[in-house]
Amino acid sequence: MTPSPAEKAAENAAGNAEGTADLIITGCTVLVHDDQERIGFEEDAAIVVRDGVVESVTTAAAVANRPAAERIDARGQLAMPGLINCHTHAPMVALRGLAEDLPTEEWFNDVVWPVESNLTEKDVELGARLACAEMIRGGVTCFADHYFSMDAVAAVVAECGMRAHLGEAYFSSQGPEGREKSLEFALRHRDGADGRITTALAPHAPYTVDDADLAATARLAREHDLPVHLHASENRDQTDTSLARHGVTPIEVLQRTGILDTDVLIAHGTGIVERDLPVLENAAGRTAVASAPRGYLKFAWPTTTPVRALHDLGIPVGLATDGAASNNSLDVWESMALTALIQKSTTGDPRWLTSRQALHHATLQSARAVGLGDRVGSIAPGRRADLVLVDLTGPHTQPVHDLAATLVHSARSCDVRTTIVDGRILMRDRELLTIDVPAVVGELGERLPALVDRSHGKRIQDYDT
Repeated sequence: MTPSPAEKAAENAAGNAEGTADLIITGCTVLVHDDQERIGFEEDAAIVVRDGVVESVTTAAAVANRPAAERIDARGQLAMPGLINCHTHAPMVALRGLAEDLPTEEWFNDVVWPVESNLTEKDVELGARLACAEMIRGGVTCFADHYFSMDAVAAVVAECGMRAHLGEAYFSSQGPEGREKSLEFALRHRDGADGRITTALAPHAPYTVDDADLAATARLAREHDLPVHLHASENRDQTDTSLARHGVTPIEVLQRTGILDTDVLIAHGTGIVERDLPVLENAAGRTAVASAPRGYLKFAWPTTTPVRALHDLGIPVGLATDGAASNNSLDVWESMALTALIQKSTTGDPRWLTSRQALHHATLQSARAVGLGDRVGSIAPGRRADLVLVDLTGPHTQPVHDLAATLVHSARSCDVRTTIVDGRILMRDRELLTIDVPAVVGELGERLPALVDRSHGKRIQDYDT
């Protein structure tokens, strides 16, 4: 029945009483989490955003007359929480493809660490800008970065509109100045970019940062209420070498130096062994692990992140890419699919990981891994409006028998049509709105000869595990 003029007026009055929304997305399917944190999907739904926050997830009909500053008709698309890259080195996109087909030690010592001795703040800025463009186009709304000259990365994040968890990396070979610089950065930029930047202390790893520096970092973390983001037990060789030299695993080094008494994000963990599991389970702080499976395959590491064992301990495992120098890509969609497939292979169980479990890793678990579990990771009232719209009408995603499986195993990063952070549209219909990619590529290209020169014979560090 067609509504009468009086009924239409009443509907309009009800919509106006709720106030003008900043953004309303209508007609989409929405990925949601229930009170048991299970993945579900609501069809013909609408998302209302005000002041950078999801105000409601409702029906398209319920907001037909709601006034909004901007509306998106998302029919044929799926709305899901923005992906989170839980461990990367964004500026290393400038080194993409530079060190190929090498064992880990040669990769570091012969190429990457010599080249990084050339880095300038401008190189870092341009690399970060290009990386953010790649991530926005791939549906990544937040990334955890661990690198050098991080003031430049923070400035790029503030300008381009992404969310980021940033840490200034340091080695013990830098002396106390490295640790102090990491602290100063974390305090200076904490809650920056209107709250979109969170920070961490960022010692590189137990094999490049000595016990005294790790213990000092743990004390600073507790004193200033800061988390720690570092590499540990990256591969089995590191664990075996640590046991042979020191009688303890890298995870046990984190325990004895107090790092596990803080909130800590551990990158990779493919060298985590059975004796490490109770250590991680009994950690006093919030512990999480970031897994970047593509790089492990490229380096031919014999093990991968023990996702199932960590899951059984209640330790969140977030999805990551690592830097593009090792991974060649900042594609978290690929990390999600590879995580699911590799876990099936390594456990010998096709029922693990399921597509819904993989989506949980990509959303809520990744948010928790970077300390943002109370702000992002789901589309629900009160959460920050970090979300993406995915086009599922392509031939490679049709027909849809299982929506979760379609997202994990069929959809690609290029299917992301729109990326939104804090309610701000950073990409709409595949058009980037906050980064000029041709300008960045042109300027970076002019700087590459000086950046990749290794004739000086220097390196910023030695890899010896």
